[in-house]
Amino acid sequence: MVKIRSITMAKVIYITREQILNSDDIKTEEVKVPEWGGTVIIKMMSGKERDAFEASVIKMGNDGSVNSQGNVRAKLVALSIIDPDTKNLMFSVADIEALGTKSAAALDRVFSAAQKLSKVSSKDVDELEKNS
Repeated sequence: MVKIRSITMAKVIYITREQILNSDDIKTEEVKVPEWGGTVIIKMMSGKERDAFEASVIKMGNDGSVNSQGNVRAKLVALSIIDPDTKNLMFSVADIEALGTKSAAALDRVFSAAQKLSKVSSKDVDELEKNS
């Protein structure tokens, strides 16, 4: 008796440069924040924003040491919350310190959602915070 396996070959579809650059790949999500009295809209970080976030959280010393710059949650939240009308970031770098003084529960709720949406793993955050 001979067994014959059926192999299905899926056709590979290659995309173009224009398709990549024109794709709408930045997702958004609503997050309820009862401590702030409502709901915010967060967006996925772009690659450039992710690099800026990571660079803002760690600083290399002249001796090669790595130091955490702290306020990780406020920084990620500031890079994630968008204005519902303009779709622009609601906070600037200048707002991060003030944002960091807000409720830890509220910040953590938005941070956790932004972390998940932008694929920033807990391991990534631990690495960024480990020298704080």
